[in-house]
Amino acid sequence: MADHARSDDPAVQAQLDRLARLSPGADILGLERITRLLAALGDPHLALPPQFHVAGTNGKGSTCAFLRAALEADGKSVHAFTSPHLVRFNERIRIHGQLVGDAQLAAALERVLDAGGDIGASFFEVTTAAAFLMFAEHPADACIIEVGLGGRLDATNVLPHPAVCGIAQLGMDHQAFLGETPKAIAAEKAGIAKSGVPLVTLRYEPEIAGVIASSAAAADARWLAMGGAWDAATYRDKLHYRDDQGRIEMPLPRLAGAHQAENAALAVAMLRHQTALAVSESSIRAAPLWASWPARLQHLDAGPLVSRINARGQDRQIWLDGGHNPAAGEALGSYFSADRLEGRKLQVVIGMLANKDAAGFLAPLRHGIAHLHVLPVPGHEHHGPELFAALAADWGIEVSAHTDPTTAADALADGDDPVLICGSLYLAGEILRLNEQIPD
Repeated sequence: MADHARSDDPAVQAQLDRLARLSPGADILGLERITRLLAALGDPHLALPPQFHVAGTNGKGSTCAFLRAALEADGKSVHAFTSPHLVRFNERIRIHGQLVGDAQLAAALERVLDAGGDIGASFFEVTTAAAFLMFAEHPADACIIEVGLGGRLDATNVLPHPAVCGIAQLGMDHQAFLGETPKAIAAEKAGIAKSGVPLVTLRYEPEIAGVIASSAAAADARWLAMGGAWDAATYRDKLHYRDDQGRIEMPLPRLAGAHQAENAALAVAMLRHQTALAVSESSIRAAPLWASWPARLQHLDAGPLVSRINARGQDRQIWLDGGHNPAAGEALGSYFSADRLEGRKLQVVIGMLANKDAAGFLAPLRHGIAHLHVLPVPGHEHHGPELFAALAADWGIEVSAHTDPTTAADALADGDDPVLICGSLYLAGEILRLNEQIPD
């Protein structure tokens, strides 16, 4: 599915319009175009500060957030490149920890498009080149780079020698690009492994671990897996981490969900198994409470949309999560346990892209759902209400279809059950915009 963006800034929008005309208009993988594009710009990716390169099906963005929190707590200046954005295109690129400004972004996009107008680079490739160009021209202590899609053929994989590579949770997603089996997807993700570079990963099932081991060996990378070279566990309301350097006890992440403890631990392991930067133990311990990452089990704050949902003066919990694959559904199902819901059930507002497994995503949540409120995902091919109606009929839950988030909010106003809005990062971005809760 094609990526795209709009901007309120005329100069940025002018370059995004150029990009729309020049790019192929669809997701494409491969390193040939990005290599040519970066060469035309003087190879800025070869002049970056030490890079922390993170792949995974789920959790890679949160892992990046924990990395940034630890490095910034240590006084480091950090650039970050993540995707997708939720509300503003600028969210993809941070310069010294701050979202890139419109003028700087417009100028970088113009330079990239001027240099590579005949290459046919994709939206993501141009965005990657613009980020690397700005990172190279602004000295910093570190760059945090999130893989866009897959790993092996992702545009970010032009980095020849990162300080460390990490792989978060693996699962089924983007099968049209990455393969139809868990092993095929794992091989694509592990394609970020580099000779002499630590490859730090979570713990995986044996067949997946075998794929990671083979990929690391082929690349001559040092594989450091959870449960072996390092480990972590949560007990007594703390996150306990250990490796051959010692043990660290940390607070649990403020980001909700047990899976976030794993993501935080992965970030810790990446920091402790690289040698490019020294990071204090106190800064590592601070990271779980400093890190934030929007649309990941996020509480919606007071705002126009929340006010519509709570029109009768209710003070209900309203959650937003951009998860959209079966593994994300498992994480949500684990979080919304019967104990947490205290005998109540969720009003679930959902919109999902047509290429996502709606049944696989919702199945772990089915016993905690009272009602499905189905939304379109504007500007994208999405599942229609008939699919969700069929699931609801099979599972014995209620379902309704709405034209937009505000009409869904109005329909929710008569109840007091907790609300979960989920199924798409694109939908999550629209929810944040409507609630005037813009990521910064």
